[in-house]
Amino acid sequence: MILPFLSEGTHADPTDFPPAHRALTEPNGLLAVGGDLSLARMVAAYQRGIFPWFGADDPILWWSPDPRTVFTPTAFHVSQSLEKWRRQGRYRITVNHAFADVVAGCAAPRANQDGTWIVPEMVHVFVALHQAGLGYSVEVWDQHQLVGGLFGAKFGRVAFGESMFSRAPNASKFALTAILVDGCWGEIDFLDCQFTTRHLLSLGAQEWSRSYFIHRLKKSWETSMASTICD
Repeated sequence: MILPFLSEGTHADPTDFPPAHRALTEPNGLLAVGGDLSLARMVAAYQRGIFPWFGADDPILWWSPDPRTVFTPTAFHVSQSLEKWRRQGRYRITVNHAFADVVAGCAAPRANQDGTWIVPEMVHVFVALHQAGLGYSVEVWDQHQLVGGLFGAKFGRVAFGESMFSRAPNASKFALTAILVDGCWGEIDFLDCQFTTRHLLSLGAQEWSRSYFIHRLKKSWETSMASTICD
């Protein structure tokens, strides 16, 4: 199968994505190549359950995997040990206080990982989302030191977690708990985590079929927009 190439430039249509169900099964979810990382295209991609993911030497690659991994607030698992840490009050949580630092922490080299997908072009577009009021971060502090965090995007009641990092025990779990239990990003229906890992499943993440994910995404997106108009 030949992957569609998306248009780019001043007159490019930011919505010219192929339907998500046309994505490849191997590699899972690869849908299209090219285009650009404009704010309009990123919003259009999120709205369709599509996201960019590529390395430093790759063209822009667009994905919509099947299944899709998500957290719902009711299914997120707070273990007894994590709850004990929370009661101790060791860490302090803030929201959108250090967005750039959280992105940098997520992009930093990690053991057993070659390179990062958070290349300069991606950093630029995430900063643009943040400046537009659509990009969010949650920071985990041990006194005055940033020890963990998570960043992503949020549209109404739909949140998209892009990456998280941890430099201290349970720090990234604290970030997830702040979003899913404490509601630090406001009320959400679900948090998209894109691909499945054992770690996410151990915390209560669920795997939704792509079709069901897009159904829920469309429903939550439309409900959020209707609420915004009414307000």
